[in-house]
Amino acid sequence: MRGKSLMFQGTGSSVGKSMLCAAVLRIFKQDGLRAAPFKAQNMALNSYATQEGLEMGRAQVTQAEAAGLIPSVKMNPVLLKPTSDRRSQVIVGGKPMGTLSAMEYEAYKPALREQIRSIYHELESEYDAVVIEGAGSPAEINLKKGDIVNMSMAKAADAPVILIGDINPGGVFASLYGTVKLLPEDEQARIKGIVINKFRGDVKILEPGLNMLEGLLNIPVIGVIPWMDIDMEDEDSVTERFERSSGQGPIQTVIVRLPHISNFTDFNLLSAEPGVALRYAERPGDLKGADLILLPGTKNTIEDLNWLKQRGLADEIIRRARSGGMVMGICGGYQMLGQRLHDPEHTESRIPELAGLGLLDFEVTFHPGKTTVQAKGSINCGSGWLSALNGTELDGYEIHSGVNAFGPECLPFLTLNGRETPDGVMNRQGNVLGSYLHGIFDTGVFYRALVNHIRSQKGLSENRDEILTMKEFREREFDRLAALVRQNLDMDSVYKILRGEDVPCGRWADGD
Repeated sequence: MRGKSLMFQGTGSSVGKSMLCAAVLRIFKQDGLRAAPFKAQNMALNSYATQEGLEMGRAQVTQAEAAGLIPSVKMNPVLLKPTSDRRSQVIVGGKPMGTLSAMEYEAYKPALREQIRSIYHELESEYDAVVIEGAGSPAEINLKKGDIVNMSMAKAADAPVILIGDINPGGVFASLYGTVKLLPEDEQARIKGIVINKFRGDVKILEPGLNMLEGLLNIPVIGVIPWMDIDMEDEDSVTERFERSSGQGPIQTVIVRLPHISNFTDFNLLSAEPGVALRYAERPGDLKGADLILLPGTKNTIEDLNWLKQRGLADEIIRRARSGGMVMGICGGYQMLGQRLHDPEHTESRIPELAGLGLLDFEVTFHPGKTTVQAKGSINCGSGWLSALNGTELDGYEIHSGVNAFGPECLPFLTLNGRETPDGVMNRQGNVLGSYLHGIFDTGVFYRALVNHIRSQKGLSENRDEILTMKEFREREFDRLAALVRQNLDMDSVYKILRGEDVPCGRWADGD
């Protein structure tokens, strides 16, 4: 081991790899080590446009921010964005190269291996260390031949591995033991530490099992991480965020959980707004009591719009909007608000044309080209409640296909620098809005104005508390995460593993 890289792998998806990578990167930053994240292949619909206009997964963006770095597509050279159960858009080096079936992608992966290796070594040369994240499990024996993200990546980087198991669903000892034993001996030898994640209760109850696991595998358990109430960005739609409500208060914000929902990280800050309760909806009844309905981004706008109609959600959203309720769409959700959506070349969907919700006066036409760009602009609204924010600057990024053709009933409220056409528009009543700008809520100013407008409509006083920005929110959560992980992960062992030193077993034998 060369003391340059450290890899976190898991017994399966959603065991906490992304969060622990972010935590360790934050700790390294606090300790004066300049370290970068890396994930060879990411499958997620939450993505980001870099300064160069390249697309990468948001998990590595979050990890870069935890490390105090500007996100680079080198940190995530391959991104898969599922368009259906069997097909994904494949993005290599930040640029889409096509949409492939699972079998087509398996055949394509060998051509990526050397490219990924080259990108990794270029990144490694720029930093003191690289924290590498695996995907799913390294023990998916049906996929090992084409592996480019787990043990094959560990070998390419000559990285020691820390294996993570999630105790929350049960069976963590079996999943850890089984994962290790399904690997060939040389890969077993690469695993230098084990971490159990999401533990609830007194760790002393766990200690006999930890001691026995070390005896069976001869691999030290270097940490037991408790269940953490840390608000971090989720890598993909396998998240508990959709199943719970957050925040509390008289303002009910409801986000529609679309089948191909993407970039729902746009809404992470919203639950921090005082007096707001936030939840996700999948059925018309879930919209009951909603003061604000948010339609998020999606990888397949037309298919998800069709789903809205089949579910009866579309009729309920239209009814609420026409009775004065607030509705806002971001990116694909914004496109759904228009009069009609055209996809003549089947860029996103098998459906060539579909009527929109008809709440904003524009039509969308999809083309194979894709906009991926960071953007900045300001609010400029002729009249109405939003005009109080005129001149307020907003910045974020755009990732979308489709071009809007606006009618006379669309009122611009957001214009981006260097653009002639508006990015954000609303109806004349001011209760239906849409924008392509991911990050429109990140300064907190726009959402505060939206909430205060709803409060005034309900006869409530405005909230004048200090506004929390997304940057402040993330920094706070990164530091909370790092502090909690420091307390429960043996960082001395982590540093030894990074340096290529062995860590002995036996720390749990005496009940330490």
